Amino acid sequence: MALEITDATFDEVVLKSDKPVLVDFWAAWCGPCRMVGPIIEQISEEYEGKAVVGKVDVDANQEFAAKYGVRNIPTVLVFQNGEVVGRQVGVSPKNVYAEALDSLI
Repeated sequence: MALEITDATFDEVVLKSDKPVLVDFWAAWCGPCRMVGPIIEQISEEYEGKAVVGKVDVDANQEFAAKYGVRNIPTVLVFQNGEVVGRQVGVSPKNVYAEALDSLI
């Protein structure tokens, strides 16, 4: 299950992680976000122990969405060593997210 990441936990969970981190910026009212949600859940199960997979609700947690220039949702960012190394805006097939993590593992 994908972690729920908040502004309060973002630094610890994402920026200080020793594993690659995939973060889905989403909102409950966003139709395309609901399409990406199940894909993110599958990725979180398949990469358990190899990568951190989480979701940020942009309505409740705006600090890091603003910091990383998330203007459209869903936006999926991939982090390694606290730096953004990948960005995918909109709905993409599962293999796009998987390949982004595979290249870092």
